[in-house]
Amino acid sequence: MDFGVYQQLTENYLDRVLPKADSPTKLAAAMRYATLNAGKRMRPYLVYATGSMLGVPEELLHAPAASVELIHCYTLIHDDLPAMDDDDLRRGKPSCHKAFDECTAILAGDALQALAFEVLSDPKLNPIAATQRCKQINILAQAVGGSGLVLGQAQDIAAENQSVGLHDLAEIHQRKTGALFKACVQLALQASDLHSDSNTTDNLHHYAENLGLLFQIQDDILDVIGSEEDLGKTIGKDQATAKSSYTNILGLELAKQHAQAALQASLDAISCFGNSARNLAYIANLSCNRKS
Repeated sequence: MDFGVYQQLTENYLDRVLPKADSPTKLAAAMRYATLNAGKRMRPYLVYATGSMLGVPEELLHAPAASVELIHCYTLIHDDLPAMDDDDLRRGKPSCHKAFDECTAILAGDALQALAFEVLSDPKLNPIAATQRCKQINILAQAVGGSGLVLGQAQDIAAENQSVGLHDLAEIHQRKTGALFKACVQLALQASDLHSDSNTTDNLHHYAENLGLLFQIQDDILDVIGSEEDLGKTIGKDQATAKSSYTNILGLELAKQHAQAALQASLDAISCFGNSARNLAYIANLSCNRKS
């Protein structure tokens, strides 16, 4: 599974489900601007890689892959708002609220969240059994809502300028970042014939949990040593805002050790799948070694 091929596949599918390019509304333009702007598409690739390993036909993975990316793009719009991280750059371009305005950015994020569930729930776009489709909707809703991603973001904001231990920090990021990673593998698993197999479920759960942690630790590391050109966003924000991060708590070298430990744990979790999990292993290694 070539990563670049699936990046383009995701891009094309998102272009299909988003408002048309010739739509006259500023809201539609903001939705397209925030979504079709050269994201890594790591989360959709995780859906495709998991589904491929489990033998799920590719056509049953397009909708869940697009839905998680729409959710991700919604969260990035809201993360960048002045009331949140107050960031002027995203993916090397002005953040949505800078390119348009704050009200339009908020509404574009709201609309992308709704579109994610529209895509996932539409039997024409997501042609799996109705019971599995309903389960996928529930999986994504739980990952995003008040016990998942949104709670993690609220906790992350509350932890600024506070003394937070590693256990609490890990819990924050398991929600803020890890919940959507876990949803990716769960959505693909739900489309497979193995969705009731406890061993498969448990191993993929542990993989995704450690992958989400790894991704967040590497984010924290890149905020210290990365470049604005590579990242496409402002660096040094965590230290400047006294944000709770692995590098602020542990220092750079210990944070790198924690990233390596999370990488190994994610690889150990999928070792039982052998070579069929090679794409999942690729994602884990890419998450640890990425520069953006």
